Amino acid sequence: MELFDNLLMGLSTALQLNNLLFCLIGVVIGTAIGVLPGIGPIPAIALLLPFTFGLAPPSAMIMLAGIFYGAQYGGSTTAILVNVPGETSSVVTCLDGHEMAKQGKAGTALAIAAISSFFAGTVATIVIAVLSLPLAALALKFTAVEYFSLLVLGLIAAVVLAHGSVAKSLAMVLLGILLGLVGIDVNSGAPRMTFGIPEISDGLDFVPVAMGMFGLAEIIANLERPAIMRVVSQSIRNLIPSGADLRAAFPAMVRGTMLGSVLGVLPGGGAALPPFSSYALEKKLARDPSRFGKGAIEGVAGPEAANNAGAQTSFIPLLTLGIPANALMALMIGALMMQGIQPGPQIMREQPQLVWGVIASMWVGNLMLLVINLPLIGVWVSMLKIPYRLLFPAIVLFCCIGTFGLANNLFNVWLMLGCALIGYFFIKVGVEPAPLLLGLVLGPQLEENFRRAMLLADGDFSVFLRRPISATLLALVAVLFLLMVFPAIRRSRQEALAE
Repeated sequence: MELFDNLLMGLSTALQLNNLLFCLIGVVIGTAIGVLPGIGPIPAIALLLPFTFGLAPPSAMIMLAGIFYGAQYGGSTTAILVNVPGETSSVVTCLDGHEMAKQGKAGTALAIAAISSFFAGTVATIVIAVLSLPLAALALKFTAVEYFSLLVLGLIAAVVLAHGSVAKSLAMVLLGILLGLVGIDVNSGAPRMTFGIPEISDGLDFVPVAMGMFGLAEIIANLERPAIMRVVSQSIRNLIPSGADLRAAFPAMVRGTMLGSVLGVLPGGGAALPPFSSYALEKKLARDPSRFGKGAIEGVAGPEAANNAGAQTSFIPLLTLGIPANALMALMIGALMMQGIQPGPQIMREQPQLVWGVIASMWVGNLMLLVINLPLIGVWVSMLKIPYRLLFPAIVLFCCIGTFGLANNLFNVWLMLGCALIGYFFIKVGVEPAPLLLGLVLGPQLEENFRRAMLLADGDFSVFLRRPISATLLALVAVLFLLMVFPAIRRSRQEALAE
């Protein structure tokens, strides 16, 4: 009964007129972001963080969540019609979705993508609601010892599951932790790594760093890329799929939803892991694997379902433990901190309307996506004609206004521009900056819980191994370290990087 009471409370919050409006704004912006290749939800949310400062916490989180899963949906539109993934997670959809479009089945592919996303979103919302209460109850039993071990596990998992070099990812995590420690030491009152700059005595402001390194840097890099795109020329018909199409796609939807729901919870899993895994599974289970890459409807249904399910279940560790599963969830933690809310296991008890309002809004937002997006296909495709050279000056202007407005401080603008140059450098040298953001957000929590654990244990490091939950978490960390040095895993990572 408690679950139904919480869902009713969440629906009452999500269905308030102002929250419905912000949910609609979020999914529309998210779809537009997903349609425009190269921008993606991480830069978009980083750029929009300052504009949520004056909103009520439920409205801000509902809008940001809508941007996230709206972008997952919007990316499929350009993947199918243009063969250009609007978002990283839509790369797989290009393989069969665009082939279907070239065969005159663009409407069917778009409809299956929309229905798969809605089905997965509905199931993932139920999964979040069911798992949130027991996980939150377990998390309340955590002391500083267990919480420190959990944070270490999250950071190491982010390194293991991130694409590219392990050494580079680990270096980025450590750099993020160091940046998170800038400012006045809480215990001693001594300044750390401030270099005499008074503006950073309270620490580096999260928003300018995120906006510069993940927003402006990515958009600067996009200016170098060619923007020649060719839309499938024939008119889009058959937006209502046939019974045969639905029967062929439904098993893939179910499998993709189940797989995405599990992989979305993994720390550091990223947006590409669920759809790629789903596509590989469907190809393995197919009676005729040669159909894949030539317009197989399962190659659209499975990855799109996995994509949306993974996007939504990545909120589970955030809402129950205060641990971000990926870089985008780290931005969500930044949004909560801007609202004066400390993320952690206590958030479900202290802010039930916020948590359950966000959970219920996910189903509402997915219903909005299904209803409004298929009729607006022409609008989304026409957005592809907007050149980046026109978008870029407007984005920079809004970034500067938003960053300055946070504290009426010009230093934040310079910090954002400096981080944009650093982020652009990371892109050019092939370093993934997402682990840095996780380190930046989790670094202060890591230090705080380590110090508290050492204080309670009188400096005895063995306390981390004597507590059963902490020892289990650290054992998982050790297994992940072994995976990093295991030759087969290293080869697979190198192959993923080569792609």
